[in-house]
Amino acid sequence: MKLSDFDYNLPESLIARYPASERTHSRLLCLGRDDGQVQHRQFLDLMDLLNPGDLLVFNDTRVLAARLYGRKASGGKLEILVERLLSDTEALVQMRVSKSPAAGSRIEFLSDQPDMPPLEAEVLGRQDAFFHLKFHCQEALTTALEQYGHMPLPPYIDRDDEAADRSRYQTVYNKNPGAVAAPTAGLHFDEGMLKQLSEKGVEQTFLTLHVGSGTFQPVRTEDVLEHKMHSEWIDVPQSTCEQIAACRARGGRVVAVGTTSVRSLESAAAHQVHNRVPDAFAGETDIFIYPGYEFQVVDAMITNFHLPKSTLMMLISAFAGRDSVMAAYQEAVAEKYRFFSYGDAMFIV
Repeated sequence: MKLSDFDYNLPESLIARYPASERTHSRLLCLGRDDGQVQHRQFLDLMDLLNPGDLLVFNDTRVLAARLYGRKASGGKLEILVERLLSDTEALVQMRVSKSPAAGSRIEFLSDQPDMPPLEAEVLGRQDAFFHLKFHCQEALTTALEQYGHMPLPPYIDRDDEAADRSRYQTVYNKNPGAVAAPTAGLHFDEGMLKQLSEKGVEQTFLTLHVGSGTFQPVRTEDVLEHKMHSEWIDVPQSTCEQIAACRARGGRVVAVGTTSVRSLESAAAHQVHNRVPDAFAGETDIFIYPGYEFQVVDAMITNFHLPKSTLMMLISAFAGRDSVMAAYQEAVAEKYRFFSYGDAMFIV
């Protein structure tokens, strides 16, 4: 299986750099998992495409304002991206700097608000490619990030973050802070649509996967099987597993909202599954789903369009077949769908 098998040509003009005017005002490409048939719909058509008794599984992670700009004691400028929170005051970060600071060095970060004093941090050491920082903040680090940080927009959006991104690069149901990238399929839902789906009898449940920056790292091996996945923290609670069991009992479909929900559910199933119902699981996952994988839990998925030659292209190809996926993407390009985080969506069923 070659990396080039998951490549496609995408005009740069189709990369969405801003979200739609309203969350639900996106297009929806429906792809038949069995027959490869494509339908061009609107995202709000999910109101008709989802059935009473179906179960939507959402990722309730909250994106951190994880990008900070600062300076070393020497005055040299630097930029960090918080990769993972370790405690209320410590984090692992990526750092962009001309010369790496030594352990024990002090760093200060500046706020866009002129009356805010600098946020200070100390370099405790290195952990693989990351720096281990201890922040000297009065409140929890998540609060300090809200005051000093910027939203970590993906590199392909290719612009500075703006005030509107504080809300639009978050799902409306976000709850647990820890991600450095949004679970983007969920960005299309607003409170009104969720309420209407609930009134129709479409059930909703939640899990957590804190999306790491590794989601944007390119696959560097031509042989797909040689790729090593990054690790991310997930929590699939018992209440979610019970709702999946109830969905199975009533003959509904388990519909994962986003590839993060897919990976979480299938990771839990890899530890323990009975009659297509996973057991609760909290911990690290580095699950790598590619063609040939047999899905244990997920019946359908809602997802955005993914980067060429990415592990997420491999995941959806495992779910719907590579040929069908590549043909659907070719059609999406021809129909000028908007791609990636702020772009349009697919419903694969």
